[in-house]
Amino acid sequence: MSTLPGPRRHENTKIHEESFSQETKDLRASSCLRALVVAAALFTGVQAANGVPDITVTPIARDGQVVVSFEMADAFTPDVRDAIQSGLPTTFSYDVALRRAGLLERTVASVAISVTVRFDNLTRRYQMSRRVDGRLEDARPTEDLAAVRAWMTRFERVPLSETASLETNGEYFVRVRAHTRPHNTWFFWPWSGTALGQAKFTFVSVTGRRA
Repeated sequence: MSTLPGPRRHENTKIHEESFSQETKDLRASSCLRALVVAAALFTGVQAANGVPDITVTPIARDGQVVVSFEMADAFTPDVRDAIQSGLPTTFSYDVALRRAGLLERTVASVAISVTVRFDNLTRRYQMSRRVDGRLEDARPTEDLAAVRAWMTRFERVPLSETASLETNGEYFVRVRAHTRPHNTWFFWPWSGTALGQAKFTFVSVTGRRA
């Protein structure tokens, strides 16, 4: 919809070469390229082995509101489906934060969303519920597993803040952290701890003042 490492920081490294022949430079460049390819392959292998789902985040500042849509791809795995089919209540929790970027990084607004699904073996229906900051916002049954997948992993236009709280031309980002429950040894969860996604944006007021 093990603790994962935080977002990696990439730094540009400048290499100075003064007295080497062109052949030596080419050899070094080739070696560096091979090293980078190996490193990228190792990182991709680790990510694939951990089965960490991606979270796509799309923030929008419009009509006086900051809203965010996000989706956690590849989270609804066969193992998660088996846990749900067993009748075990399964919850995906999302911590969504709008933050001011920069040296004085701070949280402007945040919201906690949790979605739970429980399969009723008697009625053969899925009971779905959604809570926002602890308050029950929606609850409904369904017989459609595709609807369960969308319920747990896809969110559209979640309200975060009024644009009046933003500074014109200010740099911001929306960060989404996802957690799963239950954490037990009955089922092998394809990922645990925290999945992370974020997206940056610059707030620009069309009228030159706060919306």
